[in-house]
Formats: sequence, C-alpha cells, structure tokens
Amino acid sequence: MKTSLKLGLSAIAMMAAGAVSAAEMGATDEPIKLALNEWTGQHVTTHVAGEMLKAAGYKVEYVTAGMMNQFQAIADGDIHATLEIWSSNVSDEYAKKIEEGTVVEIGDLGLDAKEGIAYPAHVADLCPGLPAWEALKACAINFATAETIPNGRLVDYPADWGTPGADRMTGLALPFKAVPAGSEGALIAELRASTEKKSPLLITFWQPHWAMSAYDVKFVELPAGEDACFSDPAWGPNPDAINDCDFSPSRIFKAGWSGLADKWPAAAEILEGYQLSVEAQQPMMGAVDVDGQAVETVVAEWMAANEASWKPVVEAATK
Repeated sequence: MKTSLKLGLSAIAMMAAGAVSAAEMGATDEPIKLALNEWTGQHVTTHVAGEMLKAAGYKVEYVTAGMMNQFQAIADGDIHATLEIWSSNVSDEYAKKIEEGTVVEIGDLGLDAKEGIAYPAHVADLCPGLPAWEALKACAINFATAETIPNGRLVDYPADWGTPGADRMTGLALPFKAVPAGSEGALIAELRASTEKKSPLLITFWQPHWAMSAYDVKFVELPAGEDACFSDPAWGPNPDAINDCDFSPSRIFKAGWSGLADKWPAAAEILEGYQLSVEAQQPMMGAVDVDGQAVETVVAEWMAANEASWKPVVEAATK
C-alpha cells in the first residue's frame, strides 16, 4: 500500500505574513548547490528545500557530500547549503568553519528528534530487564557473534557518522563491541532481519525514521545526557569515563556558505524560513524506503498536495 503524503498545514511551519519583506533574487542564472548526505530523511529534507527554491525561480543542483566532511566545500562556496545537521553528530570541522565565519547557521529545521541505543521490541524477551540499560550487563552474551564473542555486538552508525554507540558502551562499561554499519540501508537490513528471525539486536538509531514504527523499535533507557557527562568522568555511574549517559537532546538545523545571502538574498530567506515536521518527513521516508519510490517523485507529490503550507514561505521572500 502506497504511503499517504497528504498532510495538513502544520507540515511545514509558515512564516508569519509580513514578517519578512521581499528580497532581491540575486544571481538567478547560477545554480544553488545543496548537499545530499547519507540518509533518506536528509534527501527528503533537501529535495523539499530545492523544490521551494525552484518555485521561487532559482536553479538548483544536488551535490553528494559526506555529512562529516562537507563543511570545507561549503566554506569554499562549492556547496551553498546543507539542510539537516544533527547537533549530536557534527564534526569539529563544522565548529572551526563557524568560528572562521566561512559557514553560517541558517536556523533550526524543526524536526523533533531523538538518538539513542535501540532494539526491536521482541528483544526485550531475550534480555529481561530492558529498557533499563543495566539489563545489558547480564545478557550481553545473547548478542554475541563470532567477531565479538565474549562481548555482545552493537551495530553502530556508519564509520563516517562518528562513534556515538561505541562511546556509550565504553562510557557505561558495557561488555559490547561496536561494529559500524556500512550505510543507513545496512542498519535497516539489520532491523528487518532481527524482526523476521526474532533474533537479538542492539543498534544505534534515531527518530524521525519510518523504521521506528515498522519494526517497533524501542530505545534503551540511559542516564540523562547532561553536559557534565561529556566532560567530567566523576559524573554518572562510571567514575572512570565520560559518555556514561544518553545522547544529548538533538537539535537539527541548517547551515550555509557565508556568501549565500549576498549572492541569492531571497533564497537565503527561503532556506532560513523553511521548516519540516516529523509528520511531513516520516511518511515521505517510508514512501522511498518501503514503497520503493524515487525521492524526486515522492517530494513532487507532497509539494503538489501541500502547496498551501510551503508556498507562503516562498512568496514572503519573493513578492
């Protein structure tokens, strides 16, 4: 059954009428280049933004770029914006470019997000005591594979997304070895196989994502992620390590080349005003990953069905 894409006006937050005056269009003969990172939700986010820019009269190009290493290209003006940065998983390079002033933030995206250590619901029967994180100490062997025994196996994010799962296993002194997934698709394949076979699986995952509901994914309850956890070993249940806590609450935001607003003033206003909700993004992700549709097709259908919710953002910047 094809995923429904029809959503109400809350799907994209609209800028208040008159809040932003119309801006100059700028260099409409030159394309605005948007970064495409490694996960489906980011592709959806980026294509919606791109279609909004096209509706305003701009040319748009999509450039494949690694999430962790895209910021030099943005600083150089080879990429002009990236639309879905997760604060819990951003590179040191980003902070350097922000400090230099070659990359600038262009506002929050508006997604209500969470990251954490997770498992399909049936795994609670294989590890009594879940979702409490302490339960993993006693049942780690149930998650072991040939490459990790005697430790359990945690399927972490792809290597170029960082090592947040591994950091938690070390911080909480849990007997698990983190094995990086090859891609977002590999993470989904793990969830699918575990659900079908009712086999044990511990995984680093996030929401919004269609797989959270498709595979009834639950988060392990970890100690609350406070700032001290990431800098003071004495904080938390392990006095000898940092990262003995949950992920920090994720802020999801947008950033761009420092010259964006000067070269394309109206485009900069559109991207700053653009927000996308979980209710909008998650069904589109499902249409791509479950129904097998092209992201371009899915986004085009959504744009046509929800013109009243995104068009005012474009018009506020251009008319």
